[in-house]
Parts: sequence; structure tokens; C-alpha cells
Amino acid sequence: MYIFNPWHDLALGNFSANYTPPASAMKMAEDLALLPLWYGGGDSIIAEGGMNSLFLDTVKDELSLSGEVIPFSEIVVRKEEEIIPWGWDPMLRRRLAALGVAEHRLPTVEELARLRDYANRKHAVELLRELQEGEARYCGESHYFINLEEVLSYLKSIPGDKVLKMPVSGSGKGIIWILGEITDKQTDWCRKVIREQGGIVAEPVLLKVRDFAMEFYLHGGSAQFAGYSLFRSASSGAYAGNELLPDRKILEILSTYCPKELLHGLRVSLLQKLPQLFPLYTGYAGVDMMVCEGEEGYCIQPCVEINMRMNMGLVSRIFYDRFIEPGSEGEYVVDFFKKPEGAILFHKKTQRELPLVVSQGKIVSGYLSLTPVTSDTNYMAFVKVG
Repeated sequence: MYIFNPWHDLALGNFSANYTPPASAMKMAEDLALLPLWYGGGDSIIAEGGMNSLFLDTVKDELSLSGEVIPFSEIVVRKEEEIIPWGWDPMLRRRLAALGVAEHRLPTVEELARLRDYANRKHAVELLRELQEGEARYCGESHYFINLEEVLSYLKSIPGDKVLKMPVSGSGKGIIWILGEITDKQTDWCRKVIREQGGIVAEPVLLKVRDFAMEFYLHGGSAQFAGYSLFRSASSGAYAGNELLPDRKILEILSTYCPKELLHGLRVSLLQKLPQLFPLYTGYAGVDMMVCEGEEGYCIQPCVEINMRMNMGLVSRIFYDRFIEPGSEGEYVVDFFKKPEGAILFHKKTQRELPLVVSQGKIVSGYLSLTPVTSDTNYMAFVKVG
């Protein structure tokens, strides 16, 4: 049984079972509840409302999908099924326990505490340094500080813009940009983060050319490569979308900036180092990276951050491999529509302009929303192919 809980990072950072996510995160969870349909294994998806069941019925036959939609209230009845959320956190654990889900089907508080530690950005700082020890073509620097004086001293010590990050927060969240001198408000933010999470991550801002990631699955002290992710992010750092391409094409694009051997070596290093860093973790782990412009040409920042959970890059990777006709290419987008009925108007217009073409269960071209769209929808996940 799959659950899409996009508040996961925020709840894990807060680490209170009684945490209340912001309304935006809850609305995203509601609008995109059916997203696991595209990356799950044809299993049950926990979602409320008849519109989700209706949507599943409309796409099931054409794209050879299986599975069913069940409400939260039925989780306790299905004792034989494993519960697979976007990511585990204390809030979700409490919510499921309150519904009557047995303790043995939920992670312990100790396991959640370990997951919170694994998700801490201090491990990305450590991994970046380890990777750079053996390869001069990797760029970037990252520091983990445990007191405010260290942070302020570092910011004064180097020229240019800097970025500060909460140790535990979502990808693109918990970040502030220091453009010139740090402000009093930003200093207060640092003080609060250090008090609540024990430290802060500081980095110089690099001249980024492309965002990409390598995705892995960790289990039993070993790791498997799960694919490449070529993605886009907003100026704030928030996720915007992914290119729908085969791995070989992504590798070709990246090799226009750096040798394929460099990327292959990085992949091999991460297959060795990730299980050493996270020996007791089972699940997906995505390592975000960047192609940057350096003094002597292009270079790779090999570990911007590590996402210890399912992520949108993996959704797009799995979606491409399962549902896109070989040879076709496109984009996977997660978008927000603020205006009333903005999403439904966009949906209908794009359906007319880019009609969906499917052959033998694979998308050849066109537009497809991956979740239901109504007049109340704010968040959409969709693909455009061809």
C-alpha cells in the first residue's frame, strides 16, 4: 500500500508526532495522492475521494495499469500488505497507529530517529569531502557548523554569495541565500536552526550549468544503481521538473560537459560509499549533483545533497522506463496553480493541443495528467511527450 506524504521532510525535521504540516503540503498530498500509481508495483494506493477511483478507471486499460484506490480507514483491514510511504516520519506513524495499524507494521521511534540522522545534510558534507579526495575534477565545498560564531566567521572569510541550509529539510526547502552581507533576520534564522537542529550547513554559491542526480536503492548494506535523473530547479532551489529520457541519452548530454569515465567513476564510488554511510537503511537514496563552470572549464559538484526517500527524479525515471515508447522523449512536470480553476483550464487546453497517442500500452506522444484535475486542483503532475 503506497502513501504519498510530501510533508515527510518537514515532519522528519520537526520530529514531533503531533506536527502539523503547512496547508500547502497537505493540499499537495491531496491533489497528488495518486502519484504512486506510476512508480508502485500495481498495488493499493491510499487516497480519499471518488475522483481518484474514477481517474484510475480511465487510465487503467489504455496504459495496462493495475491496482486500486482505498481510503485511509481501510488500511487496518489489509494486514497482509506492506505500507510504503514517500518517506516515514513520526507524524505519519502516529496517524496510522491511531487508525489501528499494528505496531509491527510501523517503524519504531528508534528507527525514525536513525532515519532523521541519515537524512541530515551533514552526511552530504562528509561524502563530498570523501569523493573529492580521489578526484581533482570534482568542485564545490560544504561545511557543517554547530555554533553561530563559526557560521558568521565563515561568511566573512570568503567573497561572493553563499547559501545556508537546515540540516534536515526537504529538497529546495530550509535554504536561505546570503547575497552580500548576512542580515539580522537571517542571523536570527541561523540561531533558531542551530538551536532546533544542532547545526547548519554553509556553502559558496557555484556557477551552475545543469542539475542532475544519480539514484540508488540501498538494502542490507549494499547498493544498486537505479538510474540517472536530469532535472530542473527554480532559482529558490525548489524542484520544477525532469527530462523524460533514457539513461543512455542523459549520459550523452552530461558527457558534453565532462568525460563519461568521470561519471562512471562517481557511480562506482557511490555504490561503495553509500552503504558504508547508511548501513542500516533500506530504501531509495538520490544523490543530487551539478555541472558547474569552473576556472578551467566544466566541473562536477558530486554531492549537493542526499535524499533518503522516494523522490521526483525516481518517479520520472520509473515512469519513462515503464510507460514511454522507446525513442520518444518528453518532460515530467510538477506545477502549482494559484488562481481558482487555473489547473483545470490548463488541463483542458493542453489536452486539446497535445492529444495523447498510446501504442500497446506505451505513450508515443501527447499530454497526460498523472493525477485527477478538478476545479479545486492547485497541484498537478503531468507529462508531455514528443
